[in-house]
Amino acid sequence: MNRSSSRWVLATYVVYLLLPLYWLLSMAVSSNADIAGDFSVLPRSPTLANFAEIFSNPVWYQAFGNSLTYVAINSIISLTVAIPAAYAFSRYRFLGDKQLFFWLLTNRMAPPAVFLLPFFQLYSAIGLFDTPFAVALAHCLFTVPLSVWILEGFFSGVPRELDEMAKIDGHSFLYFFFRVFLPINRGAIGVTLFFCFMFSWVELLLARTLSGSTAKPIAVVMTRTVSASGMDWGVLAAAGVLTVLPGALVVWFVRKHLAKGFALGRVS
Repeated sequence: MNRSSSRWVLATYVVYLLLPLYWLLSMAVSSNADIAGDFSVLPRSPTLANFAEIFSNPVWYQAFGNSLTYVAINSIISLTVAIPAAYAFSRYRFLGDKQLFFWLLTNRMAPPAVFLLPFFQLYSAIGLFDTPFAVALAHCLFTVPLSVWILEGFFSGVPRELDEMAKIDGHSFLYFFFRVFLPINRGAIGVTLFFCFMFSWVELLLARTLSGSTAKPIAVVMTRTVSASGMDWGVLAAAGVLTVLPGALVVWFVRKHLAKGFALGRVS
């Protein structure tokens, strides 16, 4: 395939990827009557009423707040637990380390539906049901093992001589870890944050089961966008556009490190 053909294939693929996003944005600035009317590539009468409905209706903006809250809690907990665990796996050898490391990842292999009933009963018993913490802790079962796996690959790529040099120079372990080691691996932390955010942001099954009327996330509200006149397509599309934006921002900030993160594997 020559260069010209490759460009045409790439351009076609990009258009194919962007078309659903354009159509979503087009529906977000259209009324329900225009959406249900005749086919049109461009919006007939663009309007921001759908976005105004989301920002003025507490059901919508509180749902966005709930989603951002448990995603942030999950990301913080996952990184707080995974960073020291990944460092231990990358620097020390102990009995059963490889078996434990593999066992962590097997938790990620299980579908979320397996844990619905145990989580529901446990959180109902201790009073965590219908709170952002319930969803965040449930997501940690999947994001913590994945975070450890990713960070261990990055940390193992840092020479151990760096630890020894810091010790020879008289630096304490805490100084070395927070002022030297973590800044070197800020790209690894960014990639891990991306995976934690994306899993928690788009996961629906656990979020829907473990939340009620108080901590209802945006994904749940979007599945119930029905009025007396039928499905409110314009508001649903506007919510979809706003839902895409946080993920796009995270990808933008860690874009330089994503390729390396996807290519990482277990370093023995």
